[in-house]
Amino acid sequence: MQQLLRDLSRIVLPDRSLDDVLLEVLRLATRTIPEAEATSLTLVRDDGALTAAHHGDVALQVDELQYELGCGPCLDASRGGVVVRVDDLRADVRFGAVGPRAAGLGVRSCLAVPLPYQGSSIGALTAYSAAPAAFSSPDAVRIGTEVAEALAVAVLNADSHAQLDHQAHNLSVAMHSRAVIEQAKGVLMAQRHVGPDEAFEILRAASQRANRKVRDVAAAIVASTQAPPG
Repeated sequence: MQQLLRDLSRIVLPDRSLDDVLLEVLRLATRTIPEAEATSLTLVRDDGALTAAHHGDVALQVDELQYELGCGPCLDASRGGVVVRVDDLRADVRFGAVGPRAAGLGVRSCLAVPLPYQGSSIGALTAYSAAPAAFSSPDAVRIGTEVAEALAVAVLNADSHAQLDHQAHNLSVAMHSRAVIEQAKGVLMAQRHVGPDEAFEILRAASQRANRKVRDVAAAIVASTQAPPG
């Protein structure tokens, strides 16, 4: 477990996508949970649950089966904040058709552990195995819980960093757009001998006629003044 914490602390966040970071986080978790052959990271959003990362294609398949049927270990762990262990999916009747259909995909047992945050859950870490009762030992549940607690912090850090990057990108785009629009207004003011408000109205009207964004129309006007003479 100490090794997992050290590895998580070394994860590089800048210049990487959130998907890439979450996949690395999940791979570290898979190595730590005994008997885990495939794992997935379910996150709960306002519009439902989604698999943010998976290690092993069967993990994604079983997750999506649960989303399709609206029930299952990963959903109960995510929404209820409870640890769900299934020793034999082939015989388990708690989740209707989920168990037998998951067994048909080659998964016989699973352990779903909530990702805790401030007294609630942001999702779940689910480990899958082709062997029955793979996670039946007390150590498996304990380690799975500890790993999920560490992962919750890593996931929140990665998500916060991604949101900051997105905001910074949007701010940069907005500032560039504003600069281009101001340039285009200057061109129109010089060419048509109008004031700044009239120049912007000309831009807005051209935008509506062409069904293009104002900044795109502005960029075209600025570009036209920089074109070499024919």
